[in-house]
Amino acid sequence: MDVSMLICLLVLGAVVGFAAGLLGIGGGMLLVPFLTMLFAWQGMPADLVVHAAIATSMTSILFTSVSSVRAHQQRGTIKWNIVWAMAPGIIIGGLVSGGAVFAALSTLWLSLFFALFVGYSGWSMLRNKKPKPARQMPGVVGTSAAGAGIGFLSGLVGAGGGFLSVPFMVWCNVALHNAVSTSAALGFPIALANSVGYVVSGLNEGASRPGMLGYIYWPALLALVCTSVLTAPMGARMAHRLPVQTLKRVFACLLFALAAYMLFKAWQTFAAQ
Repeated sequence: MDVSMLICLLVLGAVVGFAAGLLGIGGGMLLVPFLTMLFAWQGMPADLVVHAAIATSMTSILFTSVSSVRAHQQRGTIKWNIVWAMAPGIIIGGLVSGGAVFAALSTLWLSLFFALFVGYSGWSMLRNKKPKPARQMPGVVGTSAAGAGIGFLSGLVGAGGGFLSVPFMVWCNVALHNAVSTSAALGFPIALANSVGYVVSGLNEGASRPGMLGYIYWPALLALVCTSVLTAPMGARMAHRLPVQTLKRVFACLLFALAAYMLFKAWQTFAAQ
């Protein structure tokens, strides 16, 4: 890894760490498109670049989420009953996604899936549809089932699940600040389950490539974590100072921009076939 690449990763880690704390998104939504660009710039094979970006992004959330959760916990805004109810499903969904389905999908389909799903998540957040006043979080079984879906889909796009868990909790009448804080705590089990899956499913692919642990490019991971764990608490503190509507707009606009880039990436892959 050259110096210019290292500097880019350190800056990216700082920005993503702040966003993770601010929006409860784990940082993956920002990391995947930028890591895709950086890995391609460094000459990583086209058939591996998106897989490596997603896996490296997800694994970084193991560290960022811990730093972010500490800041949110000091505010007492994490709904731990929701975390414990979702965690079993999240782990199962993440292991299935990262350990089996992820390796079977091509770069084209991963890029396209990322773009469409993230774009839909942004639109859902931006339209600000009010939930029914009587709606509540489902019981333990229903919440765990929702966690399985969130863990599975998060593994395909390399994100901490905030793009799904935040809208889901808001839809169930959980206050946005609580949803963001709780989503930050959910990022750890999501990242853990999927990271194990990425290592196992990518052992053959990464064995002959320096710096690869399965699909995870660990030199980039270390550089990202060095700065992201420092800025995540800053973002978490800022999340409790901004108004709800501002947070929603920031979240939605961020998702739209990232969806547009990954659609372009999917088109590039399709055109090259």
